[in-house]
Amino acid sequence: MKSVLYTFLIMGLFSIINACSSIPEGATAVSPFNKEKYLGKWYEIARFDYRFEKNLINVTAEYSLKENGTIKVVNRGYNYVKQNWEEAIGKAKFARDENKGMLKVSFFGPFYAGYNVISLEGDYQYALIAGSSLDYLWILSRSKTIPMDVKEKFLKIAQSIGYKTNNLVWVKHD
Repeated sequence: MKSVLYTFLIMGLFSIINACSSIPEGATAVSPFNKEKYLGKWYEIARFDYRFEKNLINVTAEYSLKENGTIKVVNRGYNYVKQNWEEAIGKAKFARDENKGMLKVSFFGPFYAGYNVISLEGDYQYALIAGSSLDYLWILSRSKTIPMDVKEKFLKIAQSIGYKTNNLVWVKHD
């Protein structure tokens, strides 16, 4: 009985670890990936409507390298309902190889979620990000707008993987 319980415990632990470093079927993380070029400020252009980003506009994500090699993540947005700025500080690290845009990010202690850079355009000016499942998707830009051709390319990529892009929230920036 103990060995069966131990086996289930190991399988559950493996599932949790694998979930934070997984990528949706059909998606491929960018490789080669240049961490230094990815660092800096990004504007959120579109996202699915997640509970933790509800009612946010002017959303940005800023990535900086920490001394220990992990990446500091600062997400910030203005809640137009509560009329205040909200900020979440977390950390990211590579799920596997630093040469591949497959990371995991945490805002809650030891719990990580998949963060997969699946397309880059304009020499790290525009990025399409997939979570670990079809429930999470972001379009990011170094500026508050994105060219139509890049937007259309990202939407086609996301749709080909199975994302329901008609559910995207297009983020307002002042």
